[in-house]
Amino acid sequence: MFVRELTDGDEFEQALLIRSAELRNRREGGEYLRLQLADRTGSVSAIVREPTAEDRAALEAGTVVHVHARFELHPRYGAQLELLGWRPAPPGEYVAADLQVGPPRAVAQMEADLRELIATVREPHLAALLDGVFGEATASWARFRDAPAAKYYHQAYRHGLLEHSLTVAQGVSAMAATFPGIDRDVAVTGALLHDVGKLDAYATRGEAIEMTDAGRLQGEIPLGYHRVRCLVERIAGFPEALAQAILHIILSHHGQLEHGSPVVPATREATLVHMIDNLGGRLGSFDRLERELPLGAAWSGWDKAIGAGAWFPPAAADDAPGTTGGPPATTADLAA
Repeated sequence: MFVRELTDGDEFEQALLIRSAELRNRREGGEYLRLQLADRTGSVSAIVREPTAEDRAALEAGTVVHVHARFELHPRYGAQLELLGWRPAPPGEYVAADLQVGPPRAVAQMEADLRELIATVREPHLAALLDGVFGEATASWARFRDAPAAKYYHQAYRHGLLEHSLTVAQGVSAMAATFPGIDRDVAVTGALLHDVGKLDAYATRGEAIEMTDAGRLQGEIPLGYHRVRCLVERIAGFPEALAQAILHIILSHHGQLEHGSPVVPATREATLVHMIDNLGGRLGSFDRLERELPLGAAWSGWDKAIGAGAWFPPAAADDAPGTTGGPPATTADLAA
């Protein structure tokens, strides 16, 4: 039984992935452990009251546990599990693909599409910059290929950063031909690099995604700016105006100061990247909500990322795209 199939009152025993584990303090004193347990169709919270030292050591993000639990829809807190028991789950006891969320497209196809798009950037300095990040022999490419795009809201899974950056850049490439005055090479390069700071802002342990110390202390945008600035300075003769254009896209892609951008978009290219990035993130949130949608339901609960509940026509829900949860397309992708 997958998480999205659970109904109020269901009692079950099976393996689930710990996506997050947070030790919190009670108002009245003492501690409790808040877990987010998941499979490839969704996630649900659970509480370990008065956790022992053994609990804290064993219930870590990225590990798989076999739980005995009861699913309930709390009137205030929503869907949650009452843990009746748990133990570590040995690898042979579960199917790893059942616990892993992934992109709907095969990784090999996304990489091929990325290479094809990069080849269309003709400006030599920008081509060199992209090769410094995405060159097949670079350490950054190996990390970029596997990195998540977020911790929770969209493409929060392995290969998510590749998926998100590629779709944003493809959208920017298409729209650059529609509106006059846009430097397509600058816009596409900025789109491909806009989230490169996430290489340093996030770390993964198994399927669990965590913020790094650098991510917490500096933030993904300054980290991305620093990484690209350093690469630019290593490329002989890189025009300063071109560097400013790319760096401005990275610094402004969140669109507003209150959303974390040090500056707001002040060029056509930066405005285009911000708009398509925002669209990609919001549509990625719809994918997440659809995966977690209970069977037979047409509306999700209220979601912070989109500022509303999401509606999915019954026919789309009956087709059950959420039951696939975007698993890796091939065995090779799982092993990659």
